[in-house]
Amino acid sequence: MPGAELAGKHLVLGMTGGIACYKIAELTRLLTKAGATVQVVMTDAATQFITPVTMQALSGRPVYTSQWDARIANNMPHIDLSREADAIVIAPASTDFLAKLAHGMADDLLTTLCIARDCPLLAVPAMNRQMWQNPATQRNVAQLRADGIELLGPDSGPQACGEVGDGRMIEPEAAYEAIVSFFTAKTLAKRRVLITAGPTFEALDPVRGITNRSSGKMGFALARAAQQAGAEVHLVAGPVGLDTPWGVYREDVQSAQQMYDAVMHELAIGAYDVFIGVAAVADWRVDHVSEHKIKKTAERQVPNFTFVENPDILAAVAKLPNAPYCVGFAAESGDLDVHGEEKRKRKNVPLLIGNLGPLTFGLDDNEVVLFEEAGATKLPRAGKHTLARTLVAEIAKRLPGRNPPA
Repeated sequence: MPGAELAGKHLVLGMTGGIACYKIAELTRLLTKAGATVQVVMTDAATQFITPVTMQALSGRPVYTSQWDARIANNMPHIDLSREADAIVIAPASTDFLAKLAHGMADDLLTTLCIARDCPLLAVPAMNRQMWQNPATQRNVAQLRADGIELLGPDSGPQACGEVGDGRMIEPEAAYEAIVSFFTAKTLAKRRVLITAGPTFEALDPVRGITNRSSGKMGFALARAAQQAGAEVHLVAGPVGLDTPWGVYREDVQSAQQMYDAVMHELAIGAYDVFIGVAAVADWRVDHVSEHKIKKTAERQVPNFTFVENPDILAAVAKLPNAPYCVGFAAESGDLDVHGEEKRKRKNVPLLIGNLGPLTFGLDDNEVVLFEEAGATKLPRAGKHTLARTLVAEIAKRLPGRNPPA
């Protein structure tokens, strides 16, 4: 998880009854680790699944369960607890609690807090698939969305009852990501962003191939930051072992040709505002991939390969009619100032982001230089998630004159 992304935020975390309460222990840890203060409020049903003692230990604050709690000086916890809150997050949000919210009921501390609030309300549904699919629940969900309440999830998958389907609570990491996204300025709202990330793998035979040391971390961080900034993000990823960022559509490929085909297909079927070519794409591939594993010969002859050039994805996108705003990445081993600007001109892109690849591959931080017609700008070294947010802000500043697609 990135650094203190929620520093200064105060959240009221409301817990209702359900087996997914166990996930909220981890969510609380993630929120506090990110710098947020978390005030836990539990319904009586929630205390049947996890104890207030556990939640107090994790949040570092007293837990409230009753609207008659006299620890608040004016004996009005339903008023005072939400007044400093940047948001109320209900997790897990049960079928019963969603119904109460939709109908404006206020019969316990948590429902009264939600009615008396003057801050945003987010709900993380968790229930059996039939409860979620019930027409009454769907009417309540539609009403909550119409009332401006943000619903995070649910997910689909195995449930505690043994059934499989919609209604499962999203995982704590996903809930955390969605909360961070909620608080992020939407500088790319209504924009569509296409990103490539990771290495490519060029096969020699069924078991061997040529690749590079790119981890994909920078590209995935940019996809995450763009989504949090409000963009619809399509991520074309080479072979990496990274989790897909929350809210991002991911398409996996192996070779440079497959990555090229995926990018050009996306641009052919839909308009994109921004293309960011972060992937470390192989320049060459063998002209013939062996059908069988290449064996050592008795004479130990070294195999010879003939290489052909791979398509230049960034340059090809930049040449398209009505091309999106193109951002390239260049990993150099030296003379970055010279090679970065030369590559920007050769690719004919408005912005190229350069770094010294051997010093950043696989690491969690990076140091880059922005090359554009107006000159070069060096950004301070930072964690890749922090740097991604900075780069997204820089890209957004260069887009105001471009009309977002319908």
